[in-house]
Amino acid sequence: MSKAEGDLALIGLAVMGQNLILNMNDHKFKIVAFNRTVSKVDQFLAKEAKGTNIIGAHSMEEMVSLLKKPRRVMLLVKAGQAVDDFIAKLVPLLEKGDIIIDGGNSEYRDTVRRCKELEAQGFLYVGSGVSGGEDGARYGPSLMPGGSPQAWHHIKDIFQSISAKVGTEPCCDWVGPQGAGHFVKMVHNGIEYGDMQLICEAYHVMKDALGMSQEEIAEVFEEWNKGELDSFLIEITRDILKFKNEDGTHLLEQIRDTAGQKGTGKWTAIAALEYGVPVTLIGEAVFARCLSALKDERVSASKQISGPSVTKYAGDKKALIKDLQQALYASKIVSYAQGFMLMREAAKDMGWDLNYGGIALMWRGGCIIRSVFLGNIKTAFDKNPKLSNLLLDDFFRSEIQKCQVTWRRVVCAAVQLGVPTPAFSTALAFFDGYRSERLPANLLQAQRDYFGAHTYELLSEPGKFIHTNWTGHGGDVSSSTYQV
Repeated sequence: MSKAEGDLALIGLAVMGQNLILNMNDHKFKIVAFNRTVSKVDQFLAKEAKGTNIIGAHSMEEMVSLLKKPRRVMLLVKAGQAVDDFIAKLVPLLEKGDIIIDGGNSEYRDTVRRCKELEAQGFLYVGSGVSGGEDGARYGPSLMPGGSPQAWHHIKDIFQSISAKVGTEPCCDWVGPQGAGHFVKMVHNGIEYGDMQLICEAYHVMKDALGMSQEEIAEVFEEWNKGELDSFLIEITRDILKFKNEDGTHLLEQIRDTAGQKGTGKWTAIAALEYGVPVTLIGEAVFARCLSALKDERVSASKQISGPSVTKYAGDKKALIKDLQQALYASKIVSYAQGFMLMREAAKDMGWDLNYGGIALMWRGGCIIRSVFLGNIKTAFDKNPKLSNLLLDDFFRSEIQKCQVTWRRVVCAAVQLGVPTPAFSTALAFFDGYRSERLPANLLQAQRDYFGAHTYELLSEPGKFIHTNWTGHGGDVSSSTYQV
């Protein structure tokens, strides 16, 4: 490569960075590779990138000098301070109109801040969600770019070329301004948490309540993957259940039951609380990981606290497996409905014009939550872009209605047998709450007014806040009214 011919520079040569660079090279883009530990650049060129057109840079100054204008520099580094540090080093080397792209899992408010700061200095900034793991990065990820709108036409060809495709449609499009791309990726990861927890609960019921072997459970997941549950996570669960060590033992049973997390699920739950959106399933999935981390306490508690005397299902095993399939499907519908509710509320607050059908398409291929299911979500929003909740779409309303009886049977059976199913249970509770014309919050409001003069509204006069002197010896002064 001669001077100033690079289409894009990528900083960060961990597995995702390396695979994205190789993907871009496959699509005939000239990429400059750089890493803070410069020896990694030479190792990459000597091994994984050997025989390609990829060029290594041994300093940021050299990296920038190799790029065509406007220069495009992509960061794939740890979220947080590392992103700010690289931006601070890049800015003096770039010119107005150049583009910085953060492809990591940054918190969306950090992306909003960085976008505003860099635009004020004349630069363009993109915060892009990248999903699909190392395999997706190498052969076609789902990409969710947002930030400075003027940057899109400068990166569109690269991003849409390397992304996964559904038919001929790329699983990548412009999401919106400022932190919109990273917000959508955060919600994607939150839904991923929920999906994984639901699958784990189905596995738990089959393993403990039904006493099934791993091979038997793998066969069930294989069968489920042929219908409406067809998805990447169901597919890999089948493969994990089948995987054996060299000595013929199953690896899964030897893995410690304490789950890690990198923060995006927690961020989704926090955002849900901030926006006042009941994203209960993702919240429970996060808390389930927190509970799993209390391994030593749980081992101790298991020796001291007993559950139900009957822990094995005595009914029709095949019938419960069929019920479990429908419970998983219905709960997934709720999970996605909650995720889209959160995106809609954030878009309203931030002034983003999100294309929800387009987001469903972006998630339809390449990403961790890719599934046949997302095609139905795209259809729902194409039919009604202003749809307030997926549960109100004709297709999803009909589907969840069909699953209702079996869904309730699964939750009841799990409760009676002492198998924890927090995600299944909270999804059902949300469904029942959302479809209820009246909830007991009237009593809650009366309680708040009784002890704290927080006021309430009457059904006959919504918008008018009233305080009652419930005891006869309280005052008539009420607290100021505000919404959290």
